[in-house]
Amino acid sequence: QVQLVESGGGLVQPGGSLRLSCTASRSIFTNYAMGWYRQAPGKQRELVARITPGGNTNYADSVKGRFTISRDNAKNTVYLQMNSLKPGDTAVYHCPALGTNYWGQGTQVTISS
Repeated sequence: QVQLVESGGGLVQPGGSLRLSCTASRSIFTNYAMGWYRQAPGKQRELVARITPGGNTNYADSVKGRFTISRDNAKNTVYLQMNSLKPGDTAVYHCPALGTNYWGQGTQVTISS
């Protein structure tokens, strides 16, 4: 059974940091690139970062220099370290296996003072 479980969201003040985690089934984790998408109310869904099984990464311009995606192959887990957070980063964050219909339930990130 394929599973993707995100965690780590919460409420932080502008300028703060959060680290999101996404644990996936082994079969998914080893065969697909993983991405972090976010969707805010009234806005289009945005791919903010992706990482291939080999560790190559790409970022949206809106998060370059602030967010870092990484993976721990031993734990089947992808991380999104988010620094210098802004109110505009508020959204539900998901980590799908790219190119598949495998999505987790998402985790809410709220940036507010």
